[in-house]
Amino acid sequence: MKDFLLQFFTWWNGQTLNTRFYTWRKGERVGEDEFGNVYYQGGKDAEGRTRRWVIYNGYSEATMIPPGWHGWMHHRTDTPPTKEDYKPREWQKPHKPNYTGTAKAYRPHGSMLTPETRPVVTGDYDAWTPGE
Repeated sequence: MKDFLLQFFTWWNGQTLNTRFYTWRKGERVGEDEFGNVYYQGGKDAEGRTRRWVIYNGYSEATMIPPGWHGWMHHRTDTPPTKEDYKPREWQKPHKPNYTGTAKAYRPHGSMLTPETRPVVTGDYDAWTPGE
């Protein structure tokens, strides 16, 4: 019952009832990534391409899609990573969660939210004023 209510009232946690119904009717499971996200395809979009979607394992966070699946989701490649020997390139970094809005979010020096003091101004800056 809890899962039903979560699917009915939340869109950010897994899938909604409409997504579940659409997946049941038109979805073809393509694969799963290392985070437990499941990828589907089926039906056509407005441009005539095959529609592709992901059902997240937990909260819906777009940064949880690995680079190989990202290319497949955005129609950059027709072959999903499960059907080829995909290896990330050396410049592709592993996943790092989005910390925006949390205590781990990036806060630059001088931000009101950091415990540090604001950097001291040196006085070598002359502000521009109109008419100069």
